[in-house]
Amino acid sequence: MEQPSEYGKRGAGAVLPPELDQEVASAGAGATGLTHECGLFGCVATGEWPTQMDVAQVVCLGLIALQHRGQESAGIATSDGSGRQNFNVHKGMGLISTIFNNDAMEKLRGNLGIGHTRYSTAASSSLVNCQPFLVHTAYGPLSLAHNGELVNAGDLRSQVYDRGVGLSTHSDSELITQTLCLDPPGGKGCRPDWPARIRHLMALTPLAYSLLIMDNDRIYGVRDLYGNRPLCLGRVIPEGSDPLTCPDADAEAWVISSESCSFQSIGARYVREVLPGEIVELSRDGVKSLATVERPAGQLPAFCIFEFVYFSRPDTVYEGQTVYSVRKESGRMLWRESPVEADVVSSVPESGTAAAFGFARESGLPFREVLCKNRYVGRTFIQPNTRLRKLGVAMKFGALSEEVAGKRLVLIDDSIVRGNTVGPIIKLLRDAGAREVHIRIASPPLKYPCYMGINIPTREELVANRLDSERLAAHVGADSLAYLSVEGLVQAVRHGAKTKEEDSGYCTACLTGKYPVELKW
Repeated sequence: MEQPSEYGKRGAGAVLPPELDQEVASAGAGATGLTHECGLFGCVATGEWPTQMDVAQVVCLGLIALQHRGQESAGIATSDGSGRQNFNVHKGMGLISTIFNNDAMEKLRGNLGIGHTRYSTAASSSLVNCQPFLVHTAYGPLSLAHNGELVNAGDLRSQVYDRGVGLSTHSDSELITQTLCLDPPGGKGCRPDWPARIRHLMALTPLAYSLLIMDNDRIYGVRDLYGNRPLCLGRVIPEGSDPLTCPDADAEAWVISSESCSFQSIGARYVREVLPGEIVELSRDGVKSLATVERPAGQLPAFCIFEFVYFSRPDTVYEGQTVYSVRKESGRMLWRESPVEADVVSSVPESGTAAAFGFARESGLPFREVLCKNRYVGRTFIQPNTRLRKLGVAMKFGALSEEVAGKRLVLIDDSIVRGNTVGPIIKLLRDAGAREVHIRIASPPLKYPCYMGINIPTREELVANRLDSERLAAHVGADSLAYLSVEGLVQAVRHGAKTKEEDSGYCTACLTGKYPVELKW
């Protein structure tokens, strides 16, 4: 592919020169203010309305199951589907359990609803950027929830400004909503042709997004052309029904979510993933696939491979396999690529546990728990500033000295980002009596920023760009340190996948610097 010929542009698959990385990252992050990983959940009750199902409660429980995807803010919007000029909306900062009390839930009654949980950069961690986003149009209210980050947000923002429309936030979600409302084709009677407008939006911006868009009496689910952000469908079946034989027509509700793990807590059953480029419609009559927008010829999907490595819950299903099984296979591959003489295998809980099981099984070494985790401290990678991350490391773990003393230990973790965590953990284990500590990482080194929705802002913050494996081991006090290769990770992902290889593809931009499309700011 061609190398960039001007500032802010990059050929698909091109690597950003180091000298431009800081400048471009600042331009991109400063313009949008959002580099986040989020969770989406939607529900539509079927049959007669008003429904007996507490839709708001279903959405809230779905969001709780997605809390690992964002811990800074959350919101729910509901509609009764009657054509009223208002949706019921409640949003706030903090954890879902503190935002949605009984009074808030009582005001959110409806027949359909969408919810969102997020984390963000510190600059945009404020109530004004909480989702779902709500606008009032000539056809009634429209609500939108978004996971991802638009790679050409600057261009799209300029187009909106050129139409004489102002924007009150730096949120991509508001930008998407205004673009949908501005651009025809129109519709029939009092209803705009939202699917046509969605297709038009998808033609304007190729990635990265999964969207839930709530109109008066239906929800549209949208996944970008490359399938970079996850989205899947489920159905709530009557209590006592056999999920294998219960027909779709008997479903009590249809649900849509970033991860299938959210279905179990509400009694729903996983149906399938929304395809890359697909637009689905959820209504009281069920689910319809309205259209699939095709990628340019010869281009594969680009599903974020970090969903397998870090973000998603282990019981989530992608490509017909659980995330847990992929992580365990990554551990097997890690032993094959980087064996080591040791007495026991352990993990940084819980992020490295599945890979450690795979490593132990493949190596024949026993698995032992050596770290005790304080479960009331948040994940350090997604806290909004370095000071909080460092405090989190200090409060997060304790060593089980009986399992450590005198042992040669292999410690498995899923990834190293900034490198702030691994050094204190190794010191903790050595203080508990470990004779040797060998670090094995079940993913390749992170070297490049993500401009599609993950909080990895610049190369300077990524320790793999400053220190190779040997120097990093010395820096953190490990006897050795090794990463899984990119090829090994992809092989682990494909090992149990039920999809055809020619229909699958993964974004490895944060590992290789090869971005799936041209990036613009």
